[in-house]
Amino acid sequence: MPHLFGRDYSKRELLDLVGDISQVANTRRAELVEGNERGADLIEVFNASGLCLSILPGRALDVASAHYKGMSLCFRGNTGDVGPAFYEPQGYGWMRGFYGGLVLTCGMTFTGHPEVDSEEEDEELGLHGRLSFLPAKNVVADGQWIGDDYVIRIGGKMREAIPFGTHLELTREISMVLGEKSFHIHDRIENHNVERSPLMLVYHCNPGFPVLDVGTRIAIDSESTTEWTEDRQVGPEVYTTASAPKDVAEDNVFVHRVRADSQGNSRVGMINDDLGLGIFWKFPQEEIPIVNQWQHFHRGTYVTGVEPGNASMLGRAWNRKHGTLQYIEPEEVREFHMEIGVLDGAEEISAFDASLR
Repeated sequence: MPHLFGRDYSKRELLDLVGDISQVANTRRAELVEGNERGADLIEVFNASGLCLSILPGRALDVASAHYKGMSLCFRGNTGDVGPAFYEPQGYGWMRGFYGGLVLTCGMTFTGHPEVDSEEEDEELGLHGRLSFLPAKNVVADGQWIGDDYVIRIGGKMREAIPFGTHLELTREISMVLGEKSFHIHDRIENHNVERSPLMLVYHCNPGFPVLDVGTRIAIDSESTTEWTEDRQVGPEVYTTASAPKDVAEDNVFVHRVRADSQGNSRVGMINDDLGLGIFWKFPQEEIPIVNQWQHFHRGTYVTGVEPGNASMLGRAWNRKHGTLQYIEPEEVREFHMEIGVLDGAEEISAFDASLR
């Protein structure tokens, strides 16, 4: 039952008040036609709860931007929503299409800085893999009533394939319920090849201003955390709090092994207590055992990354060394579930903090 504007509404009560459901919830498809955004396309998702998304079918159905009550929830890069035809796979060319966004998915066979894996392809693997530049097929964007709930669903399929090699198919569904301040991602990956394949899937989420500001904190229940340069253990005092934008660019990456609650779920929050606003991530720890945290507190590119996945963002060699490199066998299916939502106000933030304890 939708909770809107301070009260609950049944389906009939709500339909008595509007001319069309699009007055309170809607998906709308559009085509991006100018410059290097051609081919990215667009699905706009409107929810009267205040949470609105822009999804790119030409870019793996990733969430290129998100707003809550007019406030951006994510960093937006200066490249724009680059279309898939402009992908530069070599080296760090991936960055020329890094629009930031709330969800930019990395993988499916590789994520990390460019490297050569002599045990697999024995060729250079470009930054963070190909997935975020794969266009979706069989795209659906629709809404329907299920009892007294109106549910929006966006779905499609992406295939990472090469003759005589990799053949992975990702089926993605993004869903959101009218009146709720969160959405769900359900990814299903199947290996259609006759050989096993490395499987590295990371949700590169990029909170930005105004959620990200001086004093914004990450809330996480980490069993152990290491930093990326020396692979040494660090404590919360190192990674918890965001600084002001700095004159000199400096990157830090932390790898968290997250704990699960009694239901097997892990949670992460990015919280601005002064603003009374936060973002949360919830996911099964068995599917997503690692959270990568990226800090880039630089003037003009002020962004942080909360990046849950089945691997670290530090590449094949690092994950193989630490026993976190996963494989998917022929005809095997792997599923990943993620909820991303908004924490609005001190009461919701306090409840979230309590859930981590």
